[in-house]
Amino acid sequence: MKSYRKELWFNTRGRREFINITPQVEECLKESGVKEGFVLCNAMHITASVFINDDESGLHHDFEVWLEKLAPEKPYSQYRHNGFEDNADAHLKRSVMGREVIVAVTGGKLDFGPWERIFYGEFDGKRKKRVLVKIIGE
Repeated sequence: MKSYRKELWFNTRGRREFINITPQVEECLKESGVKEGFVLCNAMHITASVFINDDESGLHHDFEVWLEKLAPEKPYSQYRHNGFEDNADAHLKRSVMGREVIVAVTGGKLDFGPWERIFYGEFDGKRKKRVLVKIIGE
C-alpha cells in the first residue's frame, strides 16, 4: 500500500473566499501513483473548511449569503469568543461547512459525481493557511 502526504498553501485576498482546489488535488493524486484508494483533504485551520459541491458562482454567492445569515460577522460584540479576536463567526461557519472530505480513487482518478468539485472555504482570511492532502491506496 502507498501513502502520500502534501500540504497545499493559500493566502486569500478577502476574509471569505471559496477556492476550487480540485486541480491541485488531481495533481497530488498523479504524483502519488495511487490507482485505487482514497484521498483525504482537510483544512488545517479551525476557521476554514474543505467541502464538495458544484463550481457555480451563483451557488457560491448563495453560500456566502446563507452563512452570513446563520453567523453574521458583525456586530463583533454578539459573540463571547470575540474578546481578543473578531472571528467567532468564522468558527461557526466552518462548523456548518465541515472540516474535510474523503474521495474514492478509481482507475487513478477522483471518483466524482457529474458536478462535484473540491473546495477550500476560507472564513477568516488574509493570511497564509493550509490544506492537508493524504492519499492511501495501491
